[in-house]
Amino acid sequence: MRELVENREPLWQVLALSMDFLGGGVVATLVVPVLVAAALFLARRPWAAAYYLVATIVTGAGVQLLKQFFGRARPENFLTNLDFGSFPSGHVANAATMAAVLAILAPRIWVVAAGTVYTALMMISRTYLGAHWLTDTVGALLLGIGVAIVVWAPLAAKLDGERALAVDRRSRSTHRGAS
Repeated sequence: MRELVENREPLWQVLALSMDFLGGGVVATLVVPVLVAAALFLARRPWAAAYYLVATIVTGAGVQLLKQFFGRARPENFLTNLDFGSFPSGHVANAATMAAVLAILAPRIWVVAAGTVYTALMMISRTYLGAHWLTDTVGALLLGIGVAIVVWAPLAAKLDGERALAVDRRSRSTHRGAS
């Protein structure tokens, strides 16, 4: 942490604050979940939309519960507005949950790669801004992935069936367009 604080640069600070904006507050807790759920509904994937929303809500509740339980102090010299408790990072937990859920719903290499990069950038930005210790971000990463898997398990059959129907619809529309 000392090294990060001593070597802060304006360009990196702007990038980290941009990630701060994307990963927290109204954007991460309301705007992103509504947009993702709406896109899934429009794609005729209501179970996927419900899965995403439930995983997001459980993650948010889990973060707040753990923050209250551990009550860990944040690092000093932070560069952003903060609420109570350092462990775990809500920004990183949100990013990890979104990345894991979308990778489960759309298992494509580019989805996994984009989610991994987004989550890693969120982890780095939270530490760079002095909002969290590195261990806070690792714990949040594990929480987000864990929630995505635990919420997925009872819905797996419904989600797989829904995905198969979506693939079938796409292939039928592609065949009609080619004839």
